[in-house]
Amino acid sequence: MKNVILGTAGHIDHGKSALVEALTGTHPDRLEEEKRRGITIDLGFAFLAAEDVRLGFVDVPGHERFVRNMLAGAGGIDLVLLVIAADESIKPQTREHFEICRLLGIRQGLVALTKADLVDAETLGLVRLEIEEFVRGSFLEGAPIVAVSARTGAGVPNLRESLFQAARAAPARDTSNYCRLPIDRAFAVKGFGTVVTGTLVSGAAAVGDELELFPGGRRVRVRGLHSAGQSVERATAGQRTAVNLAGVELDEVRRGMALASPGRFRATRQLDARVRLLASAKPVKNQSLAHFHAGTAETIAELVLLGSETIPAGGTGLAQLRLREPVLVLAGDRFILRQFSPMTTIGGGVAIDSLARRHRRGDRAAIELLEALETGSREDALAALAQAETGGLTLEEAVARTAWAEGEVRATAESLEGAGRLRIASRDPWVMAASATVAACASQAREVIEVFHAASPLAPGMPKEELRDRAARGLLPEIFSMVLDDLVRGKVLAVAGDLVMRAGRSVVLTAEEERARQQIEAAFEKAGLAVPRLAEILPRLPVDAKRAEKLVQMLLREGKLIKAGEDVVFHRGAIERLKGLLAAYKTKQGNKISVPAFKELAGISRKYAIPLLEYLDRARVTRRVGDERIIL
Repeated sequence: MKNVILGTAGHIDHGKSALVEALTGTHPDRLEEEKRRGITIDLGFAFLAAEDVRLGFVDVPGHERFVRNMLAGAGGIDLVLLVIAADESIKPQTREHFEICRLLGIRQGLVALTKADLVDAETLGLVRLEIEEFVRGSFLEGAPIVAVSARTGAGVPNLRESLFQAARAAPARDTSNYCRLPIDRAFAVKGFGTVVTGTLVSGAAAVGDELELFPGGRRVRVRGLHSAGQSVERATAGQRTAVNLAGVELDEVRRGMALASPGRFRATRQLDARVRLLASAKPVKNQSLAHFHAGTAETIAELVLLGSETIPAGGTGLAQLRLREPVLVLAGDRFILRQFSPMTTIGGGVAIDSLARRHRRGDRAAIELLEALETGSREDALAALAQAETGGLTLEEAVARTAWAEGEVRATAESLEGAGRLRIASRDPWVMAASATVAACASQAREVIEVFHAASPLAPGMPKEELRDRAARGLLPEIFSMVLDDLVRGKVLAVAGDLVMRAGRSVVLTAEEERARQQIEAAFEKAGLAVPRLAEILPRLPVDAKRAEKLVQMLLREGKLIKAGEDVVFHRGAIERLKGLLAAYKTKQGNKISVPAFKELAGISRKYAIPLLEYLDRARVTRRVGDERIIL
């Protein structure tokens, strides 16, 4: 069965609640104060079903003081029933509610001309003409205007059938996307615990599902679901839904929070948007404050205008909204702005980038990104986002920034990669970057390696991490790895272990350097295990100290010298002879050897014995047990 949410809108005392009761048999006013005063203060709900469609009514308050509650209900509306009393015609809150519906992007609805029994036919005709003029050029132009009387029942069947027809024609909500339910009520039920209600604006929720409670990000579990007064196992987009939650107390939940699929979205305090002002509003200046309403959430926003000094009355402009409190707002969500004081509706807008980076007002790159996200194709939008995220873009970030499903992001990224506009660095985890970003990193890596070789001709290559720090700082590691792989495959660079070098490069020593290299090796080979300190050898060489140290490093890399400890280096031959002595000792004396016995066996002092034993432990020639070693 198709589920459609219908919201009533109109001036106070124009008969919205009475009309809902006449249509559904349910009076939506649920608060004692509402019943006593005869006006709707908070949201009321009722249901009306045919064989193929179910209407969920959201009856919203009409009094100016309660418009903020009206906004909490308007965000999930598919159809609007604009209620206008025949004896009063169009009033101030009629206009404000109607403008809010237009700002929220509601595209379908009809008009109920209530209290038709209180006026004569001529007056009824005049009010109908006024309404036709009022809605001209809007989404209600040409919509049915049905005269009704909730008191006598006249016209109610016709209105009911018109509502069903409009509901059948309304676009269905997306049940395949991620679940999202803005919370408009929270209460406790004895024996069940915390219950929240709202309209499922997308996706579905089932008993047993884990959901995320925003803005805090707490994980909760769906213990039970109710919709249209019945217990259900699963609720889908377009349904008014009550959710019994496990894992959270009532005092931790309030209107303005939202439930959503876990791990997909992030609450925000900063979003970029297209703002539209009503013709009746005053121009908005940079850094103006306004009351911000999105879904059921309300907070204060500072409007930082991006492309101009002001947004004129009836005009539009790009702005960054910096929110006083975090809320869950996604790209494409609509919002309402009300003047800071006095609180009147001045406009609204559409979120373009719900996790916007803070940028300067005249930042042309930021404006171009927003224009691509707002009006570009899926490919243009994702390409622009990847270009803006110079450090790389993860799948999780892309989903949170675009509000697309994972599959849509993957498919769009692969299309862009095929067109050469984007590179996918990794699919587990999924990481991507603009092709220009990858090319710039590759160019920087080549330049860094050339500078390194020029400055260190005796070094075979640069450590990978040093290259990453100098050529790819700020980039995700998966992107650097892809760049390096590209350069290796292209035979631009080569990798040997942890070192990166120009492809085909070899170290060529001068005659002086070769002579010094031979002298170093000979000195350590002659010393055996009673080696000299490096500081004693290097000054006697025919090269400067810096080049001498490079030559020692070369011998260490080649394995001709072995470093046992800080400033303690042995020739490979001496170590091999020591291993032979230990093997012979094990055969004659057993596999345990103490430090004094090792000193005597090797003919060395404790100064060399301890570093040597620690090296042999690392090389798995020996293993320390207490104060002794086991010869392995």
